[in-house]
Amino acid sequence: QVQIEESGGGSMEAGGSLRLSCSAQNSKSTMTFMEWHREPPGLQRELVARISTDGRKAYGTFVKGRAAISRDTTENSMFLQVNNLKPEDTGVYYCHAEDYGGEHHWGRGIQVTVSA
Repeated sequence: QVQIEESGGGSMEAGGSLRLSCSAQNSKSTMTFMEWHREPPGLQRELVARISTDGRKAYGTFVKGRAAISRDTTENSMFLQVNNLKPEDTGVYYCHAEDYGGEHHWGRGIQVTVSA
């Protein structure tokens, strides 16, 4: 069974940087795409960034110019760096991946808190 492992996050100050890592464990195939979503307090979950197997990337408007997503396809791992953090970046960040069978896999989420 595929398990999503997330790491990074924690508490940091505005203006700092965040680096999150995600790995899809026990997968027999490469994930078609991998994403980070976030859920700010009291708000709906939203897409932060996405990267597909062919390297195409997409970012949420609120992180454009501040974020960089990358992946190691052979390891089914993904990395997200967000610079110039803002208090509104606070939330629970979730890793999401879809495999070639169309099955979706979600991580448990990790807390990111940015103080002013």
